Amino acid sequence: MSQVVLILYYSRHGATQAMANSIALGVEKTGLEARLRCVPEVSNHFTDTQNSIPHSGDPYVVKQDLDDCCALALGSPTRFGNMAAPLKYFLDDTSGQWLAGTLENKPACVFTSSSSMHGGQESTLLTMMIPLLHHGMILCGLPYSNPELHTTQSGGSPYGVSHVAQGDFKNQLTIDEQKLCIAQGTRLAALAAKLDN
Repeated sequence: MSQVVLILYYSRHGATQAMANSIALGVEKTGLEARLRCVPEVSNHFTDTQNSIPHSGDPYVVKQDLDDCCALALGSPTRFGNMAAPLKYFLDDTSGQWLAGTLENKPACVFTSSSSMHGGQESTLLTMMIPLLHHGMILCGLPYSNPELHTTQSGGSPYGVSHVAQGDFKNQLTIDEQKLCIAQGTRLAALAAKLDN
């Protein structure tokens, strides 16, 4: 079995990246490797091109990262109740992996952030699951045995972890959000290990 959990995300202002980093902490608690990857911006100016290497942060994802992973955590900020265009753009180009069954029977989870409590987090998480189901992945939510789901006044959902980016510290996760992200990463990695047995 591959020992790599791919944490693939798009982050415009850093909140989703902060979640990805906390999910990685949970993955690494299990002894598996967390591989953080992001996607580049897309533009409606078709002559614009992206640098092949980001100016800062995690490297851009390549299709080989999908082949190499034993599990996938997929994250995006909320855009009108759905994932952001750059992540959707990348996923729309994975028909080769779909035909080859690259992601079949691998566990996956989703995570999101929004600027308001009722900004479409749950619909974003649910719609992010759809392409993963088409790829034959096994979806992993977050059970209510995590006590923070009962008490959080910020982000948190059984569909996947979430973050509310408000105030002066938009990219700083609350204690509950951070604990839930770590729990999500731990659960995803543990499921990947169980499925390999």
